[in-house]
Amino acid sequence: MAGQRTTLQGNLVSFKKALYPSPEEGWQIYSSAQDADGKCICTVVAPAQNMCNRDPRSRQLRQLMEKVQNISQSMEVLDLRTYRDLQYVRNTESLMKVVEGKLKVASDNPRSLNPKGFQELKDKVTQLLPLLPVLEQYKADAKMILRLREEVRNLSLVLMAIQEEMGAYDYEELRQRVLLLETRLHSCMQKLGCGKLTGVSNPITVRSSGSRFGSWMTDTMIPSSDNRVWSMDGYFKGRRVLEYRTMNDFMKGQNFVQHLLPHPWAGTGHVVYNGSLYYNKYQSNIIIKYHFRSRSVLVQRSLSGAGYNNTFPYSWGGSSDIDLMADENGLWAVYTTIPNAGNIVISRLEPQSLEVLQTWDTGFPKRSAGESFMICGTLYVTNSHLAGAKIYFAYYTNTSSYEYTDIPFHNQYSHISMMDYNPRERVLYTWNNGHQVLYNVTLFQVIKTSGD
Repeated sequence: MAGQRTTLQGNLVSFKKALYPSPEEGWQIYSSAQDADGKCICTVVAPAQNMCNRDPRSRQLRQLMEKVQNISQSMEVLDLRTYRDLQYVRNTESLMKVVEGKLKVASDNPRSLNPKGFQELKDKVTQLLPLLPVLEQYKADAKMILRLREEVRNLSLVLMAIQEEMGAYDYEELRQRVLLLETRLHSCMQKLGCGKLTGVSNPITVRSSGSRFGSWMTDTMIPSSDNRVWSMDGYFKGRRVLEYRTMNDFMKGQNFVQHLLPHPWAGTGHVVYNGSLYYNKYQSNIIIKYHFRSRSVLVQRSLSGAGYNNTFPYSWGGSSDIDLMADENGLWAVYTTIPNAGNIVISRLEPQSLEVLQTWDTGFPKRSAGESFMICGTLYVTNSHLAGAKIYFAYYTNTSSYEYTDIPFHNQYSHISMMDYNPRERVLYTWNNGHQVLYNVTLFQVIKTSGD
């Protein structure tokens, strides 16, 4: 009907983008129903691009790859051992010739073998005794070679069978269909409205690197085709920022460039927003905007009245007085001031000039917070940075109200020094005791059609 508006209300529509899912994960629809008003209610979990993981042939190929790797490792061990033993045999070659010569003389003329000569011959033979286990190992290795040859023959037969079976399927067509579905799914994700945090997934450890404290992030605003990752080790006086080309490069610690900041940083509350790094200058309440492409400071501005240098940090300390973050609504600064009696203050910043657009006093003491992050204009605060932490306070800037929550999450490494939300990927980035960890988030969201 012309002019009719339809709203699809998602009950915990999670669309969790699992960056590193297990092979068994796939698209999952947990429920599908209608409420009293006839609106659709559903729960969906969507994986990352992970084609045909549940295909039995894919699992069979992975098993074959594991066997090939095992065979390769066995061959390497065999090669190293053979090389070592061969060197030993070569080193004892001259000794074997001496023994052979003495035995020949004794055989031709038994009377020439006096007690002294017999003892010398016995000593030489004793020196050759270590050759026996080497020769035994050669016999065992010969059996291993036969087993490996049989394994390779079996692998060849299985691969031929899989190749014949796969010929009956048009995998390229299937792949294109999967890509189309994923494109539509990501398009739908972009249309999702803001939501209320209702759950946090199990931690996904991406890498273990750096010191106990630090921060890492991707750009919160750039297109999804840009997969760069930035890492900043330490919480004070640091100036070195590592930029990795992709998440995979970051995991491997390769393909990175270094940015040397003109001013050192304080804390771990940095954020990359639209190609620039926003950070707190060391021993000051100045915020600096550093542009990566031009490698220059575009603007710096004092955050009026904000405490610094461990005046009002989170419970873990670390000069974490000023925490910069970004969400669907823009750029934010979380800090506190003396007039606010150490309670958390939220300010929305203008990204170009760093001017404060609006400020809220949450009434929550910052020193009692472990970490905090913004999602859809709501500040979520954890009760601790140590084991047993949970998200237990939320402040809503749209209504200037708050509530106490009880959202558990697994603090796997027991010391979180950075926790930030990325609205582009809808995940939490954390630095946990020298480990870089991701959490997927579940939001209660309202999905609207284009007519709304």
